[in-house]
Amino acid sequence: MQPLHIILLIVTYFSVLIFISYLTGKSANNTTFFKANNSSPWYLVAFGMIGASLSGVTFISVPGWVEAQSMSYFQMVLGYVVGYAIIGLLLLPLYYRLHLTSIYTYLEERFGYYSYKTGASFFLLSRTIGAAFRLFLVANVLQVILFDNYGIPFWVTVSITILLIWLYTFKGGIKTIVWTDTLQTLFMLIAVGVCIYTISNEMNIENLVTYISNNKHAKIFFFEDISAGNYFWKQFLSGAFIAVVMTGLDQDMMQKNLTCRNLKDAQKNMFWFTIVLVIVNFFFLALGVLLTDYALKNGLEAQKDQLFPIIATQGNLGIATALFFLLGLIAAAYSSADSALTSLTTSFSIDILEIDKKKDKNVQEKTRKRIHVGFSILLILIILIFKYFIANESVIANIFKAAGYTYGPLLGLYAFGLFTKYNVKDKMVPIICLLAPILTFVISYYSLNSFGFDFGFFVLILNGFLTFIGLSLYKKK
Repeated sequence: MQPLHIILLIVTYFSVLIFISYLTGKSANNTTFFKANNSSPWYLVAFGMIGASLSGVTFISVPGWVEAQSMSYFQMVLGYVVGYAIIGLLLLPLYYRLHLTSIYTYLEERFGYYSYKTGASFFLLSRTIGAAFRLFLVANVLQVILFDNYGIPFWVTVSITILLIWLYTFKGGIKTIVWTDTLQTLFMLIAVGVCIYTISNEMNIENLVTYISNNKHAKIFFFEDISAGNYFWKQFLSGAFIAVVMTGLDQDMMQKNLTCRNLKDAQKNMFWFTIVLVIVNFFFLALGVLLTDYALKNGLEAQKDQLFPIIATQGNLGIATALFFLLGLIAAAYSSADSALTSLTTSFSIDILEIDKKKDKNVQEKTRKRIHVGFSILLILIILIFKYFIANESVIANIFKAAGYTYGPLLGLYAFGLFTKYNVKDKMVPIICLLAPILTFVISYYSLNSFGFDFGFFVLILNGFLTFIGLSLYKKK
């Protein structure tokens, strides 16, 4: 794969996205940016959410897990189905009934000012770190396979990466993203399909279904060891709660749903999104089985996150596979990052600065544009800190995991608000929400090291439970 091929791919790709931005950004205002004028077709939202859910991290990591964990990740995917049902039947009706732009304004109505600001702040922290981490991975790939060849420094690569996102989102916001994410999801799925086809062809597999079902790495369900991280009920329940928290309580994902014309359309979107997401994840795992066997057969030293990139770009699968891999990776990363930038802008504008309460529409729009630029610069700075000051991928990955702990307090807050009639001592909420993740980490750490019990993704449930208990202790009588 020559650098020229990559440049042509990137230029063509972003030219299409910017053209879509031009079409969707005409006569755009803050209502367009935040809610797409409540005019998004539900089927576009449903399809586009696939790409936003499957970031560049997922695109690379899920196939790489198969060698060590077989297809156990699918247990969590099945749990997603339960979580998305809760979102569609419980959370979406709440959000539409309250006519929310930011979903965290519910916390102010339910508990008060400090709860509201706490919920929004936890989202801003976790989503900023998460978006920066995902873009850091993609920028690293582009640096190695392209920009190093031209002597372009990493900071320029990162700046270009963020600038391109800003260019096609600064005007139309979520309205543009609904359309660009649909296109990017299509690119990602085509990339996976092409890779499955070329590897199957290279390995002379006649019946792919039979090959996968009979493969030693195709085991899905694990009921044997309750202390293991891949134990069925741990992963299934974790999947349900992860779906609720990282979709239903996440401004990034819910902002797309709230652009639908009405609640019924939003619920149809969630229903079809769930079905397609389950199928797509299964194909990612099937690809992982093929990649694992291909590496063993051809003596390639590639494991985990290196498995897919090395085989796609250094194997004998041809230039088309390499280009489609890169296309899929960029599509997966950018479909997640562009919506993250928009949702961060929305949450900071509405939740922190409360610009919707200002009477002057011009002031509102100017403020929103400044915030959009500000978060673009912040993402660049965080990525550069990852690269030049931390410079240890395992440490950076742990920072990303730590950011995931911040969703637990959101789970506890919403669960307490929805399933109890109690109010809380509002000023105590920030303290409770800070202590819960710390206690969760301590319990999880000592459980694994002292008793060999791995909470795995179950830490989210523990985190939410501790937050719920803390709120119960400080409820108003």
